[in-house]
Amino acid sequence: MQTYQEELQENARVLQSFIEQDKEWAQLAGKTILISGATGMIGKCLIDLLMQYNDRRRADVWEPIRIVALSRNEERAKERLTEHWHKEVFRFFPCDVTQGIPECGQVDYVIHAASNTHPLQYANDAVGTITANVIGLKELLDYAVMHRTKRFCFLSSVEIYGENRGDTDRFGEGYLGYLDCNTLRAGYPESKRVGEALCNAYAKAHQLDFVIPRLSRVYGPTMLSSDSKAIAQFIGKAAAGEDIVLKSAGGQLYSYTYVMDAVMGILTVLLKGGCGEAYNISDTGSEVTLREICEWLAQDNQVNIISDMPEAAEAAGYSTATKAMLDTEKIEALGWKPQTHMREGLHKTVQALTC
Repeated sequence: MQTYQEELQENARVLQSFIEQDKEWAQLAGKTILISGATGMIGKCLIDLLMQYNDRRRADVWEPIRIVALSRNEERAKERLTEHWHKEVFRFFPCDVTQGIPECGQVDYVIHAASNTHPLQYANDAVGTITANVIGLKELLDYAVMHRTKRFCFLSSVEIYGENRGDTDRFGEGYLGYLDCNTLRAGYPESKRVGEALCNAYAKAHQLDFVIPRLSRVYGPTMLSSDSKAIAQFIGKAAAGEDIVLKSAGGQLYSYTYVMDAVMGILTVLLKGGCGEAYNISDTGSEVTLREICEWLAQDNQVNIISDMPEAAEAAGYSTATKAMLDTEKIEALGWKPQTHMREGLHKTVQALTC
């Protein structure tokens, strides 16, 4: 079983091959990418992968990819990104994107990955959840327009589809389900919807090129210990050798994506996606119920499953969707395919957390 570092090396080899052989991927070489939410699960994995590519590239042929990383907490950033901190091609700026973007110089690509992404954040920081996806996005869009950025990438979510109306097994990019906007929990999916509309408005007003990856539920070794999503809690308990607490019957059926696969999907959309297009990123081989996840983790880590009801604050941030799976035909047409399916991904994540 590969460690996270071994995975990075293998995926950096794949990335190197893409850049050397594909004219679209080759656009990354020598470019500067601004990444908000740099210390989050996806932001960290994305930075780790690009920096690993820099370490192994053919220096006599391919220029390095330069990273501009934004995050609110510099102390956490130093801890999470310590191996990159003093490298010439890495720069960090402490920044709350809702308060304006500092002058970071010219950037070729912007990836907006800063967002509250789990139930306790939705419940306890409902305002911050909305503002990061709307006001923070506007600040970054303004920066991109001012600096004539080549392409803007706004990370959206499976949650924009709302509740399945019962008329489809999987959400295609044109599907629109029911959302009750008059709830605290609606702040996340509704602000993602507004964010997508805002990108379209900037494209019209400023001719800004943009793409939107819509991510399924993502998990992996770069998850934060504070993550309160159900799968993160299950993994954390298994890694600690404690009983897994299931706070429902566990029948919810969702799509999941291993973080390394999600990052490769984001880069695929960034470089090969059509201007203004949205693309679902999901591993159709990892469509499982919450109970199945618990059972796999319990079996593989010799722990038990116990049932308990969530506290009110946590429950207020839970999704009410019971079935949410994504149609991935559109991104697969760009050449992307997931490599790590659910049970293997769970094992890798627990292994990383116990090392």
